[in-house]
Amino acid sequence: MFDKILIANRSEIAIRVIRACQELGIKTVAVHSTEDEDALHVRFADQSVCIGPAESSRSYLNVPGIISAADVTGASAIHPGYGYLSENAGFAEVCGACKIKFIGPSPDHISRMGNKSTARETAVACGVPVIPGSGGTVGSLEEGLEICADIGYPVMLKASAGGGGRGMRQIDSEDELRSLFDLVRNEADSAFGNPDVYIEKMIVNPKHIEIQVMADSHGNVISLGDRECSVQRRHQKLIEETPSVTLKSETRGEMANHAINLAKNIGYESVGTIEFLMDGDGNYYFIEMNTRIQVEHTVTECITGLDLVKEQIRIAAGHKLPLIADEVKFYGHSIECRINAEDPEKFTPSAGTITELNFPGGPGVRVDTAIYPGVRVSPYYDSLIAKLIVHGVNREEALAKMKRSLLEFHVGGVKTTISLCSKVINSEEFISGKYHTGSLPDMIK
Repeated sequence: MFDKILIANRSEIAIRVIRACQELGIKTVAVHSTEDEDALHVRFADQSVCIGPAESSRSYLNVPGIISAADVTGASAIHPGYGYLSENAGFAEVCGACKIKFIGPSPDHISRMGNKSTARETAVACGVPVIPGSGGTVGSLEEGLEICADIGYPVMLKASAGGGGRGMRQIDSEDELRSLFDLVRNEADSAFGNPDVYIEKMIVNPKHIEIQVMADSHGNVISLGDRECSVQRRHQKLIEETPSVTLKSETRGEMANHAINLAKNIGYESVGTIEFLMDGDGNYYFIEMNTRIQVEHTVTECITGLDLVKEQIRIAAGHKLPLIADEVKFYGHSIECRINAEDPEKFTPSAGTITELNFPGGPGVRVDTAIYPGVRVSPYYDSLIAKLIVHGVNREEALAKMKRSLLEFHVGGVKTTISLCSKVINSEEFISGKYHTGSLPDMIK
């Protein structure tokens, strides 16, 4: 096992990794910007190193600074968390070249599955159903027009290197494709350093279902069940639950098998998530693989009893999975609400100082966060300030716990999405389970 791990991230995920390390007896190093000098992850770690000013591009994305911090502190491994450098194959390569273990999959797997068009080609080769589309990157507007004429509008024009809901545009006509093709390519190049785009047939009002997998270096791969992530705003997830209330058992098994086979076929090692869209007729299609720990890994932990971050670290250290497929047991139902520092009506960021704070509690209630009274919510970083997770013996109990917990949750000093989440949880659409990625406007009327 590693003696010391550097966490190349901030906020709640950095604290989550630190806690896992402490329970495994591993010392930790926190890196931070000047803006985060008083951050909780800096306080909790055994050591800390300032790696740059407030801007992420000069701190949390500062690869030389992070590698230097690992070298100076003697960290033998780096955990990237999610976001930032977690799916950056170049960073993983630099870690390997510097004899520092990157806690995640290989650079090849990050590159292969992180590029959406390449991931699609890999899925096709593994027999996983994919959405009709270009089958690879689209080199020119003329090629795009031919593809769209063949599959029909509407389509989604997507950045090959995109992620987190960015680099995506709905195209409803030939005129829109003509006006937006170069714009999206330029946006992709600016955001991801890669102008490549691809085209997929748009699935109208789908459900977003993902399968959590875990694979070790000994050839073992297991599925840890599904998560429904269909409550979204601008392709950003807001609420997740497991298991999906509307997924048929036969379909659930098929999806899990496809996810396992895909991971096995590419020789994947680490935790990862295979994501699908499912239409109203129950047809499902692979859309991408996330080669990192997910924000919503918490709900899977609740229903399996496994600590996914610990297992991710153990896998990176060469350990075998703690159990085989037949030993995976699922208990009850779990729901997660993402609490963002945002105006719940305008969806604009809300920076400021936390003046008051009350976390909900009780059996089956968990809050993952890095905020405390007096801390400043910075405009420089992602607006996610907390995750509220509940676990019940069934969905009805989980819903009751979430409704009650949202009423107890209070944050003063900044606006948050607590009231928004409460509206969704209490909506007829969510309670019935008959919601999709386009349901949010009806849920919050």
